[in-house]
Amino acid sequence: MPDARATAHQTARDTVAARMPELSRWTRDIWEFGETAWREYKSAAYYVDLLRREGFTVEEGSAGMPTAFCATWENGDGPTIGGYAEYDGIPGNCQAAEPRKMPRPGLGPHAGGHTDPHSALGMGALGGFLATKAAMQAHDIPGRLKFFGEPAEKVRGSKPIHAAAGYYDDLDAALSFHPFYMAPLCNTVRWDTHCGVGYGVIYEFTCEEPETWMAGGDASPIPASNAAARAPGATDAMVQMYQSAKALREHIMAPGQSWSMNETILSHGQATADNIPAQIAEIMYFIRISEVSEAEHIIRGLDHFAEAAARLCHCSWRRRWVAKSRPGLPNHALAAATYANLETVGAPRWGAEARSFARAIQTELGLEAMEDPFLPMISELMPPKEAEAALRDILPPSQRHFTSDDYTEYCWHAPTVRLYIGRPALSAPEGYTYPAWAMNAMGGHGPCIDPMMETAAQVLALTALDCLTNPALLEEAQAEFKARTGGGIGGTDWLAPLCDYTPPLDARWPEYITTARGEDWVIPTRA
Repeated sequence: MPDARATAHQTARDTVAARMPELSRWTRDIWEFGETAWREYKSAAYYVDLLRREGFTVEEGSAGMPTAFCATWENGDGPTIGGYAEYDGIPGNCQAAEPRKMPRPGLGPHAGGHTDPHSALGMGALGGFLATKAAMQAHDIPGRLKFFGEPAEKVRGSKPIHAAAGYYDDLDAALSFHPFYMAPLCNTVRWDTHCGVGYGVIYEFTCEEPETWMAGGDASPIPASNAAARAPGATDAMVQMYQSAKALREHIMAPGQSWSMNETILSHGQATADNIPAQIAEIMYFIRISEVSEAEHIIRGLDHFAEAAARLCHCSWRRRWVAKSRPGLPNHALAAATYANLETVGAPRWGAEARSFARAIQTELGLEAMEDPFLPMISELMPPKEAEAALRDILPPSQRHFTSDDYTEYCWHAPTVRLYIGRPALSAPEGYTYPAWAMNAMGGHGPCIDPMMETAAQVLALTALDCLTNPALLEEAQAEFKARTGGGIGGTDWLAPLCDYTPPLDARWPEYITTARGEDWVIPTRA
C-alpha cells in the first residue's frame, strides 16, 4: 500500500492536472491585463476574488499597498507555509499572443505587457497552493497556508514593505518560484549563490523660482517674457544627472564586480515649447549588486550627481526610495527537498500545438522552421550543485550574490527555496538573437506556457506537503536558517529589513486610463 506521503502527493498532482483548464484561463486573464508596477488594479482584484471563492480569508491592501494582499487558509494547528503571486508587467512590452510582432487589440506597443511572465508565475504558485489545500482537506493534514499578492516586483516594490511590516515573521517555510530566465538556472533550485541587493531610487528635480535665475536690475517685469533668456529647468537637471551617472559610472564602484545600474525617466517637462522652463522631472535608478554596503556607496555617488545637477540648473532636488531589498540566504535542506520533488515530477514537455506556434514565429522572422524549435535545456533537469558550479564560473570568487529579485526578503524570515522551471524559449541559428516579442507572445499562448505552470504547481504542492507532514525536514531547514542568521529573526547574523520608507504610490508610474478615446496608456500627474 502507498504510504501517507505518497497518497497526499498523488492527490495534489491529480488536483493540479484536473484544474489546469482553469489555471490556464486565469493565467491568460492576468496576461491580458498587462498592468505595471503599483497600478495592478484589475490583477489584484482578480486574485482577491478568486482566493475568497476558494475559501481563503483575504486582507486587501496589505501593508498600505492598494494592489497587495495577504490570503490565509487554515486546517487546524500546524506549520505555516508561505508563497506568493506576482502580477506586474513592463511598459513597452505590449504583445499579442500571436506569432508575429503586434500589440494587444486596442493598444499601442508602448503599453504594458508580461515578459517573464508574472502572469504564469502567479498562477503557477497559486495552483500549487490550491493543490496543497486539496490534499490537506482530503487527508486531514493540519497547517496553515499564507499566500501573498506581491505588486511591483519589477521595481522590487512590495516584499521589502511586507517584510518590514512583519507579514513574514510567522512563516515556518517559504516557497519562491520563477520561470526560467537565465542559464544555467533552468529546472533547478538555487544553492549557494542567491540574488543580491536591489536598490531603487527616484531623483526628483523641481524648478520653483525660474524668475530668480540671472535676475538683475534690467530684468523684465514679466517673469516669462518671450524676449528673455529662459531659465534652465527640471529637464535640464535630469539630463545633467543622466549624463553624469553614465560618464562617471566606473568611479562609483570597484572594478571586477558583476553589477548593474539602469535608469528610466518617469516624468519630465510640464511645460510647452514657450518660454516656461520645465517645472519638474523624475529619473529612477535601479541598482543590482551583491552587498548592501556596495549599494549604499553607489547611492552616495548618485546623491553627489543630483546635487551638482540641481545647482547647475537652478533647481532643487530630493531623493525618494522605491526599494531596498536584502540579499538572499541559502537553505540547502529545503532546496534539496524541492529538487527531489522536481525529479519526481520531471521537467516540462511541450506538445505539437506549442511547437507549431514556435515554428510560426521562426517563419515570421525569416528563419527556417525547426523540427524541434525549443531549446533543449527547458526540458532538462539541472542538479543544483551543477547549476551552482556553472554560475560561479562567470563570477569573481569574492562576489557572494548575483542578479536581483526581492524573493530574498523571505529568506531572512523563514527557510526559503528558490525554484526555477523551464519556460518556452526558442533554439536559434548560430549568431542569431530573437526579438523580445517572440518570448512575450509565447507567454500568452496557453499550449506554450501551460507546461511550465503545471510543472511548477506540482513541485510547489509536493514541497509544501513535505513541510507540513515531515517534521524532520522542517526541523532541519529551520536549524539551518537559525545557524545562518545567528539564531533566527533578530539573531546576531540576521539582517533586519532595510525598508524605512512608505510605498511610493504617488510617483508617476505608467498606467491604463479610460478616456473619451477609449483605453489609453499614460504617465499621470500627481494629485
